[in-house]
Amino acid sequence: MVEFAANAGIVADDGETVVDGIERAADLGVDAVEFFDWESADLDAVRGAADEHGVEIAGVLAAGAGSNIDDRDAPAAVNPYDRETAVADIERSLDAAAEVGADCLIVTVGPDQGGFARDTQRRALERVLAEVAPAAEDAGVTVVIEPLNTVVDHPGYFLESSREAFDITRSVGSDRVKVLFDAYHQQITEGDVIRNLTGNVDQVGHVHVADNPGRTEPGSGEMAYANVFDALDGAGYDGYVGMEFFATSDGTSLAEGIRGTLELD
Repeated sequence: MVEFAANAGIVADDGETVVDGIERAADLGVDAVEFFDWESADLDAVRGAADEHGVEIAGVLAAGAGSNIDDRDAPAAVNPYDRETAVADIERSLDAAAEVGADCLIVTVGPDQGGFARDTQRRALERVLAEVAPAAEDAGVTVVIEPLNTVVDHPGYFLESSREAFDITRSVGSDRVKVLFDAYHQQITEGDVIRNLTGNVDQVGHVHVADNPGRTEPGSGEMAYANVFDALDGAGYDGYVGMEFFATSDGTSLAEGIRGTLELD
């Protein structure tokens, strides 16, 4: 069966902490959480709350250059001049992820750097990932790079194709450097979700789900998630599936969306 994770920041109310999100996830019957902005979190309290409620930490978003999506004025892993900063930001984020017992560290690679050829940016990213791989292996945390759609949500982002992401992680050649396959983003970018997932399951370190259009709960849009989950099971995927979606505007609550998703597996 698929193991699900909730996003602590989404299930928590405005102004609440990661700890509050862990408590809410546990109340909803979710076995794991992921969270953003570890620098603002009390990591000891996060680990304590996870232990208290029997909730695993599925993933943590990296800091600094490891979480850049669209800021061309900030360091990015695809900018050759930012290599040292990107490596340092990812490595200190790995330390934080290991401290809370996280399964993976989520890395966004940054916007396309217009002054460099695409191949140059890709090689810069591959070099950063190769340099952080030993730290990831030592920490027991998998670095996962996330392709995002540039059509609807993130115009200008460098990495949009899961196929290119898989090529990049294969070139690095570490079991601790893989891809976060966000099925919502990839449905928009390239479709063929089940085949792309199952055909590259050895390179998938984490999965995100939401329906399209609207990034709403599975079952509210065009994607047959019961089939996606069955395919993941059949392919031997053993990571987490993060529920990173928002409630529809038809009166369905986020809690109902989460419970409905759990029932699809």
